[in-house]
Amino acid sequence: MGNRLILETTFLIDLEREARKGAHGPAFRFLDDVPDSRLSITLISAGEMASGIRAKDREAWERLLQRFDVLAPDRDVAWCYGRLYQQLRKGGTPIGANDLWIAATAVAHTLPLVTRNADEFERVPELEVVRY
Repeated sequence: MGNRLILETTFLIDLEREARKGAHGPAFRFLDDVPDSRLSITLISAGEMASGIRAKDREAWERLLQRFDVLAPDRDVAWCYGRLYQQLRKGGTPIGANDLWIAATAVAHTLPLVTRNADEFERVPELEVVRY
């Protein structure tokens, strides 16, 4: 595993739940195993996390995000999205649009994607999926 990783939304949800419960579960144990890694999330995951937080809890959302680099879609990501969309559709194995944007970001940046939703993301060609 490299020095840089993208954490997918399921990881962030688990991390937030573990922190709220004061539990040292799978997400925190994974982070313990990669102490020197640079951790990123996609803008899509940031938006998905915002949708699960009450509007008055923007401060909590900001605290969660401050730990990570946030990667926004750009032209390379958009190109990967289109190419991956065509490949998955042609193969009869499409995934959801948000997940495809997350996967395209990881592929465009050639970064492994850390997720609990590996069965869906493993359909994406060229994507290195890391289970936790």
